[in-house]
Amino acid sequence: MSLQIATIPCRSDNYAFLLHDKDSGQTAVVDAPEAAPIIEELDKRGWALTHILITHHHYDHIDGVEELRKKYGAKVVGAKADTHRLPPLDIELSEGDTIKIGDNTGNVLDVSGHCANHLAFYFPDSFAVFTADSLMALGCGRLFEGTPAQMWESLSKLAALPPMTIVYSGHEYTASNATFAYSVEPNNAALKDRILQIIEARAQNMATVPSILADELATNPFLRPASAEIRQRLGMEAATDTEVFAEIRHRKDNFKQTEMPDITEDPCNCAYD
Repeated sequence: MSLQIATIPCRSDNYAFLLHDKDSGQTAVVDAPEAAPIIEELDKRGWALTHILITHHHYDHIDGVEELRKKYGAKVVGAKADTHRLPPLDIELSEGDTIKIGDNTGNVLDVSGHCANHLAFYFPDSFAVFTADSLMALGCGRLFEGTPAQMWESLSKLAALPPMTIVYSGHEYTASNATFAYSVEPNNAALKDRILQIIEARAQNMATVPSILADELATNPFLRPASAEIRQRLGMEAATDTEVFAEIRHRKDNFKQTEMPDITEDPCNCAYD
């Protein structure tokens, strides 16, 4: 049986996710940006927290860990290689290991790049991958500790998952990511359709996370260094995918954020020429 999954907005733009196995009653949370909204959701659903899965060490993903551990006695799970800067771990994991939530098995992936020892958790029976700040909706995390080659390798692992996989990422950055994506691939019809959906969702204060991997493959520039349009616009037709990815990331790092593109008033896609 697949997991029941609940998305919990935290802080100003973070997400945590509850994973509940109905048969065993076990419940995990992926990341704990703050405790209060997670406790509120657990209480509302009548679930008791048994596991805390940490993707990486950044404070906006771990600040609620100790309060949750104290309240529920939950086991804290994270990267073996990062114990020196994570809360104390009960279960230490590396790529290739698995974690069980009831009868549901999660595969551990090393998706370093945003930072060293960043983990993702892939539950194939639930068609769900929890990527935090590696693969994001229409984006990827800034490279604070990793290299472009390392991040491209990590994203390539995630891109190879089944296209119907649901991507649960760590932040509500989709609107700003969409503006940048349009600047490098404005003739992408799938991207324009997605932008319209994002505008509508955010106008109603709805979350744009999670997303579907197939949509990321079709619209996320960080998964699309092979795109002929992107390569032409960057003047990198003969470059490797890693080189193109590195340039896309560099441009995003230096991108001047603007309002979401009004593609309904730009039928010739001229706005970013």
